[in-house]
Amino acid sequence: MTAPIPRDIPDLPAVPGPPRLLPSPVPATAVVTPVRRPLVATFRAVTALLALTGVAIELLAAGPAIRTLSHFTTQSSILLALVLFASARRAWSARRPLPGALTGAALLYVVAAGLVHHLLLANAASPFAVAGSVSPGWHTVATHLLNTAVPVAAVLDWLLLTTPGRLHLRQAAAWLLYPLAYLAFSLARGELLIPGTQDRYLYPFIDVDQHGYKGVLGNALLLGLALYALGVLLVALDHVRPNPLRRRW
Repeated sequence: MTAPIPRDIPDLPAVPGPPRLLPSPVPATAVVTPVRRPLVATFRAVTALLALTGVAIELLAAGPAIRTLSHFTTQSSILLALVLFASARRAWSARRPLPGALTGAALLYVVAAGLVHHLLLANAASPFAVAGSVSPGWHTVATHLLNTAVPVAAVLDWLLLTTPGRLHLRQAAAWLLYPLAYLAFSLARGELLIPGTQDRYLYPFIDVDQHGYKGVLGNALLLGLALYALGVLLVALDHVRPNPLRRRW
């Protein structure tokens, strides 16, 4: 005999849904095999050496070292060299890359310095053109290295050797903190120097003697807006460009 079928079937437990994945404390590098990128490391090291070579030539050929180190171009080139050396070491040893906020800032500053040189200082049509901005001799070599070769190499590294999508819009405003600090430094430096001192103000658009503080602040505002727009453009391009690292270098 078979057991009678009960009239009241007890409630069955609910069918559990798909299991939720809990955050794992194990880093991705412990699961994904790290990849050494010797070609990337070599290119970044060469670019960093190129930047430091330009700075060294500038220090030897352009007068007092303090004045040379006070230029935005020199400071941005040194920052880029340090960042690229660190990035080269990480690429060589298969470590995680540097934060995008740091690499993006170094790229932005060196590109902005090159654009200011070519569009404002060395452009005869610019109201801020500097007569004889490219003097003959080794100073010419340093100028072309720091304002042309190094920015182009930095852009190529970003476009061809860096994973896209690592820059964010919120970083563009933070990148302006260093230019603002540099503006304050330049104005304070000019106030501390004796009036009539050569290169009292290192750039003509922040020359208080010529434009006054109102004109200088107006020029700084326009340059700041242009720098912010350049940062936003870098972020936008970083999110639409293809990934060049899908294959191993």
